[in-house]
Amino acid sequence: MSPSEGTNPPEPRREPDAGGEPSAELPVVAPQLRALRRRASLTLEAAARAAGLSPAHLSRLETGQRQPSLPMLLALARIYGTTVSELLGETVAERDAVVRAADMESTKAGGWTYWQAGASGRGMQALRVHVPYGAQGDLVRVHPGEEWLYVLNGRLRLRLGDTAHLLAPGDSAHFDSLTPHRIAAADHDGADLLFVHTLLQSPTAALCLGPITTTGETP
Repeated sequence: MSPSEGTNPPEPRREPDAGGEPSAELPVVAPQLRALRRRASLTLEAAARAAGLSPAHLSRLETGQRQPSLPMLLALARIYGTTVSELLGETVAERDAVVRAADMESTKAGGWTYWQAGASGRGMQALRVHVPYGAQGDLVRVHPGEEWLYVLNGRLRLRLGDTAHLLAPGDSAHFDSLTPHRIAAADHDGADLLFVHTLLQSPTAALCLGPITTTGETP
């Protein structure tokens, strides 16, 4: 029997992408991805880079040629400042525009205390923050996005790149988060501030450079 008799031709091989599976039908998430990326004012290249994907891979997700995995959905939701439910096209309950003081529960991380001062699932996150003296003072952060802060009480040391600033109550700062920055309380009683930042980031995008020793830091 010749090789062509009694056998079926092999099916074309479908090359899967890392983190995703070939999709036989248009997934519900596809039409949402592009709209939410554009709502976040991100180019295909910028969004793909933040999510650790190639632009071609993200384009295939947006056109339904590939279906994202759950970790990928979580990363994209964080980058676009939304939820996995909205990415999947599910109806999102209307967010309350007002956050009452009684509903602001404090959480602690790295010695800092945070109170949620805005609605979740937005493109920006608003917080009230208490920065104790000496906590995270040597931690330099670099990540995509923007940050705005306003000092309520105490004095705050803010280093942006190679420039050091001393902020008093009533002072504010607005800067690109890709500028290496470091925040520390200048007084032993700590400092309180309002803090707003965009959520155009993922855990893999954040970069902590570690302790940096600098003399003459006070302006």
